[in-house]
Formats: sequence, structure tokens, C-alpha cells
Amino acid sequence: MINYSTNLTDSQYDAMIQIIGDILRKRKHSLGEILNAVFYLLKAGSQWRMLPCDFPKWQPVYYYFSRWKEDGTFEAIHENVRDKCREQQKKHRSPSVGLIESQNVKTTRVGGESRGVDGGKKVRERKRHNITDTNGLLLTVEIHAANENDCKAGFRVIRSMDGHFERMKKIHADGGYRGALA
Repeated sequence: MINYSTNLTDSQYDAMIQIIGDILRKRKHSLGEILNAVFYLLKAGSQWRMLPCDFPKWQPVYYYFSRWKEDGTFEAIHENVRDKCREQQKKHRSPSVGLIESQNVKTTRVGGESRGVDGGKKVRERKRHNITDTNGLLLTVEIHAANENDCKAGFRVIRSMDGHFERMKKIHADGGYRGALA
């Protein structure tokens, strides 16, 4: 197999297998090959059916991707990596300060969930609200139609962190988050 820049190292693979589990079952393709294919597609942004021949066929890769997306495996991997990054920086796993921001994200012309017209920009878009720690590591993200007010969505994104970060005392925000949220 070609060594793509998105391929996992052995230590990265070992860390992910601990989270994924279910490694004893006999498979036609190893979970490492499946993970490498998923990360290749995520980085390249290509279509499932355009997966290079070096990887397993797109159908089993898509099966595992869908399964891991639905059962929370990707979130568990993200949380594990974020916690390890914070530990390497000699910081507590739970941050005490967060930063919230929103970004408009363009959508395609054909449907999809959570689309709306941003009143200021007159463009059909989605809006993404993220809360990061002071190092820029993602804590949570919420996506909604662009026509929803930042303050209302801000409450929802903050509530989504409820119980996850016990040390969180303060969240810094820009001027878009005003009114009751401030």
C-alpha cells in the first residue's frame, strides 16, 4: 500500500483501536486500512466511489464510517486526542476558559439540513458555532441555519457542554453575542 500523508502511525493506530474496540473479530480488511481510507477521504474531500485502489473498496469503508459516526466513536477519538494534547501542554483535561465564535458556511444550491438566509449577507448559508479552549482545541460545535440569531444559538452551544468540562468558569465572546447571553 502507498504511504499517504493521511495514514496513521503505529502509535496513532494503537490509540484509536483502544477506543474502537471490537478488534478480535476476523475481517477481510484491517481496521487500520479502513481508518486510513476514512482519513484520506476526509482530507482529500473526494467522493466515496473515487477512493484509490490502494484502499479497501468504498462500501466497507463507508459502512464503518457511518457506524462510527452514529455510535459516537469519532467524538470519543476527538476527545481522547484533545485530552492528550492538553496533557502534553501540562494543562488540566478540563479547561477553565473557553472562546465562542460563529462562522457562516456556504452551502450548495440543492437543499440540505439547516439552511437559511443571513439577513446581513443575503446569502443562503449555515452557521457554525464553536467553543474552543485557549489553545484553539475544539470543545463543542453546533450547526444551524444562518437566519438564527447568534445569541439564541449561543445558549444551545453552551448547553451542549453541560457536564463535560467541570472547571469551565468563563467563556469569552465577540460583540455578536449580546443581550441575555452576555
